[in-house]
Amino acid sequence: MTQPEGFNSNIEWFVRDRFGLFIHWGLYAMPGRHEWVKSRERIPDEVYQKYFRHFDPDLFDPGAWARAARNAGMKYMVVTSKHHEGFCLWDSQLTDYKATNTPARRDLLRPLLDAFRAEGLKVGLYHSLIDWHHPDFPIDGLHPQRDDEAFREREQGRDIRRYTEYLHAQVRELLTGYGRIDYMWFDFSYAGRDWGWSKGKGREDWQSDKLEALVRQLQPHILLNDRLDLGRGIRTPEQYQPRRGRPGEFQLWEACQTMNGSWGYDRDNLDWKPVDLLVRMLIDSVSKGGNLLLNVGPTARGEFDPRSLDRLEGLGRWLRLHGRSIYGCGMSEFAPPDDCRYTQNGNRLYLHIFAWPFKSLHLDDLAGRVAYAQFLHDGSEIRLGPVEDGRVQAISLPVQRPDVTVPVVEIFLK
Repeated sequence: MTQPEGFNSNIEWFVRDRFGLFIHWGLYAMPGRHEWVKSRERIPDEVYQKYFRHFDPDLFDPGAWARAARNAGMKYMVVTSKHHEGFCLWDSQLTDYKATNTPARRDLLRPLLDAFRAEGLKVGLYHSLIDWHHPDFPIDGLHPQRDDEAFREREQGRDIRRYTEYLHAQVRELLTGYGRIDYMWFDFSYAGRDWGWSKGKGREDWQSDKLEALVRQLQPHILLNDRLDLGRGIRTPEQYQPRRGRPGEFQLWEACQTMNGSWGYDRDNLDWKPVDLLVRMLIDSVSKGGNLLLNVGPTARGEFDPRSLDRLEGLGRWLRLHGRSIYGCGMSEFAPPDDCRYTQNGNRLYLHIFAWPFKSLHLDDLAGRVAYAQFLHDGSEIRLGPVEDGRVQAISLPVQRPDVTVPVVEIFLK
């Protein structure tokens, strides 16, 4: 398949690994009311500063985070170096608004990256293009103090060119001081927004062409997402599952999903997705040629919430038995039966059964093409049934559904 413009050749790991961990962690873990709490609640800097003064993740154990991801079957991670609030997890020499100046008194990013690398995962950085703390980031319709007209009037002299120099300099700092970074995940551009008194920001504001060139100069192997407003990069649909693409069409994308609708720690949010839904979302993504980047928002004390750990453990149990239907797999040219998904790797076709049928499944266009079939979880044979209409291959299933989250039939094609 021909690669589109904007992708470098080092994509093999991304399309093989398929499953990654997203981590959103910053001062917003302290209010525990969503990572956009500063904007949603119109909190000014002087009030938000209380979180900076009290940020002390005393239970932070990056090794535990990395082991939880590895045991869940994840192969790469992306962590917020800086979110929209402007707070930096690393010891940036360009700002005082960083973890080393909080009660934490240490760089939190370096040990985190080291721990994930030690567990064999690729590492990526989420870096916000937006910065509500920086004195030169213009007030717009997303800024926390957008409704304070006196503040807006007083801050009219802000110069985004100075902010953009800071943005580029921090990216240089991250990509020269923290070892090999496999994936740079920028967020986000919103040039199409217009509030009348202010407009959104995009490629001209970020000087995205120069920023992209800087990233590739410093780490030529790196992968980039699509949020620099340049019309290229890994597509990152957020909080929804895309429709199936065309078989044979090059696709490089990942579904970015939360466990409960919030990226940052959200204490009172009860909208948690069950393990079976998360497993089906992973399968659905791979069946359409994409990845799943699943988020955890750690607590202010530096731990994964027990509800997050429960779901990671459930994903790991399923992937231990069914990983070869995910890793290295992609979209199949064959159309699956109703309530099922196919993934494929060479001559192995994986039938993921979302809704358990009664005894038989009919596989279109597979007549004469099936050499052998078995359940993936235990390697037990699935008997082939009759061929119908000269093209439909039936398989015979037990009445009782296997006791796994999503049963998978591994089909060996002739």
